[in-house]
Amino acid sequence: MRIIPAIDIIDGKCVRLSKGDYNTKIIYNENPLEVAKEFEAHGIEYLHLVDLDGAKSSRIINHKILEQIATQTKLKIDFGGGLKSDEDLKIAFESGANQITGGSIAVKNREIFEKWISKFGADKIILGADANNEKVAVSGWLEESDQELVPFIQGYQSKGIQYVICTDIAKDGMLEGPSFDLYEKILKSCNVKSSGVEIKLIASGGISTFDELPKLAELGCEGTIIGKAIYEGRISMKQLEQYIIS
Repeated sequence: MRIIPAIDIIDGKCVRLSKGDYNTKIIYNENPLEVAKEFEAHGIEYLHLVDLDGAKSSRIINHKILEQIATQTKLKIDFGGGLKSDEDLKIAFESGANQITGGSIAVKNREIFEKWISKFGADKIILGADANNEKVAVSGWLEESDQELVPFIQGYQSKGIQYVICTDIAKDGMLEGPSFDLYEKILKSCNVKSSGVEIKLIASGGISTFDELPKLAELGCEGTIIGKAIYEGRISMKQLEQYIIS
């Protein structure tokens, strides 16, 4: 299972929120590049970079930080937050993103998101399927849609989507453990023989202890995004380094 630390950006700084609430912002580092370099030094290969300013503004904002990290590390970066147009994607990929994550756009403008899948390839586009009470949430989690999570994922699975990041918003940043039951439900519902494309599910939200990682791997998660647990010292970089080596 891939270990994917998260860096969330507001005003050019590395921050974390709780349940997506901008009022809960905690600044962990003024220099995201410094954080990314530390991850790389411990054997990390992947990074989940979120432009929270972009998520609020509905357009890419912090692409310069993406470019800094992409040019000064070898991390494979998936970038998300406010990507709404072909121009946003062009900027993200030109700034060094390996993959992009689309969440709100996949709910609000299926046509453009499906076009991205066919234009850039399913290996480059990640479906951000963030949920509250198993309903898809949008606009930096400020809105809840009426779409049920599993059918939403299955709909894009039929269009060729492979990578899905699922965050249970109720768990995000709370250090209370991830939504094992929800992930199991998604994998069992989506990865049946008749589905064709197998979903590579990336678990996100609530990771609080190292012991949760093998459980997520056992469920069949392809990757897990870890944020606050690293920044609060609940999971050490040494532990992650050992997990990657083993």
